[in-house]
Amino acid sequence: MRASRLLSILLLLQTQGRLTAGQLADRLEVSVRTIYRDVEALHGAGVPLYGEAGHAGGYQLLDGYRTRLTGLTVQEAESLFLTGLPGPAAELGYAEVVAALQLKLQAALPVELRDRANQLQQRFHLDAPGWYQDGDASTHLADIARAVWHEHRVRVRYRSWQGEVTRTIEPYGLVLKGGRWYVVARRADPDRTGIGTYRVNQIMALELLAETFDWPTDFDLAEYWRAQVVEFRSRLHQREAVIRLSPQGRQRLREVASDVVWSAAERSAGPPDGDGWVTAVVPIESLTHAHGEFLRLGAEVEVLEPADLRARLVDTARALAARYAVRAEQGLGSATWPSTV
Repeated sequence: MRASRLLSILLLLQTQGRLTAGQLADRLEVSVRTIYRDVEALHGAGVPLYGEAGHAGGYQLLDGYRTRLTGLTVQEAESLFLTGLPGPAAELGYAEVVAALQLKLQAALPVELRDRANQLQQRFHLDAPGWYQDGDASTHLADIARAVWHEHRVRVRYRSWQGEVTRTIEPYGLVLKGGRWYVVARRADPDRTGIGTYRVNQIMALELLAETFDWPTDFDLAEYWRAQVVEFRSRLHQREAVIRLSPQGRQRLREVASDVVWSAAERSAGPPDGDGWVTAVVPIESLTHAHGEFLRLGAEVEVLEPADLRARLVDTARALAARYAVRAEQGLGSATWPSTV
């Protein structure tokens, strides 16, 4: 642990220039007294390091000195592809490793390239999850990642659309899509085989088994995922709906619907009526999904067809109206409603 910290001090001074003991202590999350002892150890090892007192003082390496102790550890090399994704790296348990790796990469770069890399970090930021959700939170993500890497079978209790199921799987890889983690795995139960995709945050319990498996050399995770996306999108919109949109609803549709739905609405929209409403035809995935999506537009949309979707929305509108009417009759304002409403 101390050897790693001494190296970090050396690399920090090499990349950042002059730093005070307090700054080093903050970066390495140790006490200032520990930094003093570490600096003495570096002096004893012959590192040309000197310190200056005063407000503008601090520790600094002699001009021209550069360490070559920037070799990557196995974990750092494994996590190299995550250096631009600090959020996912932390979720997989690689936060500290990635931080050390970034420091070593900075130390290995010439000054002009290091400055360029720092500018890129300051000016470009990747935030994978969407606006309306923060991504998945799963206590089993790190365990699944270890099972993927070490090729261990796992037994999971999983919440599927059929209810809770228990399965033994051989995890082939992890995919981060829209802030959500998925594990691609082969089912290894005697009565159920084949490759499937599982949402990691739907795993309710996980047991790492002693049994290992041979990762298939002919399996391509990226290619498998591309095929899954194509298949998913081909099944996405099997039906159509005829709708009327107000001017506000038309604008709101662009914010809440997919590009496919919004583009279809714009292409098929007829001329506005006297109130500015337009009639359009849009693809829908299923009655349940379309019901939820159109409810997001409130009274700014009217579904004309299909009849079963229109009937479902009518029932929901009536139920909402009845509930609010009862509350109004009881004289209850929103501030006095129970928290469960």
